[in-house]
Amino acid sequence: MAFGRSSRKRRPVEPVTLKILVAGGFGAGKTTLVGAVSEIRPLRTEERLSEAGRPVDDVAGVETKTTTTVAMDFGRITLREDLVLYLFGTPGQDRFWFLWDELAQGALGAVVLADTRRLEDCFAAVDYFERRAIPFTVAVNCFEGADTFPVETVQAALDLDPEVPVVMCDARDRGSVRDVLVGVVEHAVERAERVREPAVP
Repeated sequence: MAFGRSSRKRRPVEPVTLKILVAGGFGAGKTTLVGAVSEIRPLRTEERLSEAGRPVDDVAGVETKTTTTVAMDFGRITLREDLVLYLFGTPGQDRFWFLWDELAQGALGAVVLADTRRLEDCFAAVDYFERRAIPFTVAVNCFEGADTFPVETVQAALDLDPEVPVVMCDARDRGSVRDVLVGVVEHAVERAERVREPAVP
């Protein structure tokens, strides 16, 4: 029995999987971002803030926050049939930074989520990714009632290299977060291509 081309089964596409970190300060919205875009039920390691932690958990500007990530957040999003991102949200407090090295292994790039009410909280993440040459994008989470600033002002305040993208986003909105993640992948790929280009004599 002969089979025409139309009857052939299409071979399933084996997707490329990429690892993206989501970092930033305490209360910047990392858990919200991962949850907004994940197509699976996100893994969360949140604990309630306690009286014992008040001396080390600075909640100035995020007084309504009642929980904190103590290990990581994890989610997954399929950007295309052949491209899947695994998202790893890092803990924001400095007492959990020892976990970052483990989470960063094999990462293609990162999102540094910024809150303009506590912009200085981004410095640790920016410094971490710069020192390890991990491509990253700064995404300013536009909280209601928070001051808004031009991209150039944020770049200057964080002392970013000109090549580091800065974008505005809403960590609660799936479309907004997806745009941020697409930008991170494109930035990481462009940077890798520049590194591979032979030097001009």
